[in-house]
Amino acid sequence: MASGQMVPSDRTLRLGLDPGCVGGQRVWHWRFAPTNGQYAAEYAYHSVPANPGDSVAVAVEQDASQVPQGRAVGDCQALCSMLCNWTNLLLVCVPLGFISHLRDWGCLAVFSLNFLAIVPLAGILGGATEALAVHTGQMIGGLLNATFGNAVEMIVTVNAIKAGLVTVVQGSLIGSVLSNLLLVLGMAFFASGVVRKENCFNEMGASANVICLALGSVALALPTVFNGLENTSKQDVLAVSRASSGVVAAIYVCFLVFQLGTHSDMFLGGEDEEEEVTLSALCALLVLIGATVAVAACSELLVDSIEGVTEDYGLPEAFIGVILLPIVGNAAEHATAVTVAIKGKMDLSLGVAVGSSTQIALLVVPFSVFVGWAYDVPMSLDFRRFDTSVLLLSVLMVSLVLRDGSSNWLQGAILMAIYLLVAILCWYIPPREEAG
Repeated sequence: MASGQMVPSDRTLRLGLDPGCVGGQRVWHWRFAPTNGQYAAEYAYHSVPANPGDSVAVAVEQDASQVPQGRAVGDCQALCSMLCNWTNLLLVCVPLGFISHLRDWGCLAVFSLNFLAIVPLAGILGGATEALAVHTGQMIGGLLNATFGNAVEMIVTVNAIKAGLVTVVQGSLIGSVLSNLLLVLGMAFFASGVVRKENCFNEMGASANVICLALGSVALALPTVFNGLENTSKQDVLAVSRASSGVVAAIYVCFLVFQLGTHSDMFLGGEDEEEEVTLSALCALLVLIGATVAVAACSELLVDSIEGVTEDYGLPEAFIGVILLPIVGNAAEHATAVTVAIKGKMDLSLGVAVGSSTQIALLVVPFSVFVGWAYDVPMSLDFRRFDTSVLLLSVLMVSLVLRDGSSNWLQGAILMAIYLLVAILCWYIPPREEAG
């Protein structure tokens, strides 16, 4: 039966000679009946003997063949399947998070409820991204997810700069890159390595991302070094930062042309196995946008409550900016990268983790400088020496891991261990260093 062809409800097909019944024929009886909105094919066959006395074989089988149905019905079924997950029970925390903010239940309640609310929203966002990647390909799917995921960072960046929280913005941007490079990529490598001994990916596309990350790291390090020179004013540092941001943003545009246009074949992995489309492209895109908006709203309430939680429990600002905020803002990338890595889609996983880091370094960081310029806030690329040093070392480590085009669970464990070391250092950074 040809794929996508409608079959009458009762149809009898007489096929040629049956190899299992020499000289005879096999008669197939098909009956199609709608079951749960789909058409299940039930068929029976018997062998007609060519000579009297020959044996007759009879069998009844079930077929999972489906007949095309309305796109709206298919989307509804796919959405129901996506929502049938125990983690989606936490969706009740989404309205509770808003209520806790409006009713002033306290900063701890707002923080906890919105943190839990992001967990199922990130899963839905990951499912929509995977469905959209079926239509657009793994590379474009990873790029779309990184873009929508970074919208959270961009929204938080604008609000924080308007409030004058430059140090928090700088820490969260560095932490977002480190979170994706070390934690997300490490978890993806570890999870996929547990399922399969070794996983392969396109090392050429990964190498291009790492080179761009190295550029972003240098762009952050140079203003920091420049500020350490004698007779350097804050205005000079701002001027250097704004000029550097323009150069980095231009390179990001060049990278997009390189990635999507002139060298798109470098970012495409091997031919994927054919898989069933769960959502239409339009429906997947709408779900992706809706989930991203919800994640951004919950993240905003979460960020607003962190200051109160910090004052009550004495959490260091460096730990809040570099560790906690990026984990919350990158929850979508965390869920998606690990989920698709377990399924063996390493190119999509790398597109989410490393691609998101590249976008933060080449897009969100210059964006934050320009936003500060627009609001007359001294947002510069003069980050702490600790931040730039850790970033450069992390990019170097990831480049070593990605150079052979394969991954295993040990590499993932090492990347996560480095992230844990960074978290420990952030916990013990003294307040005077945070201010400086």
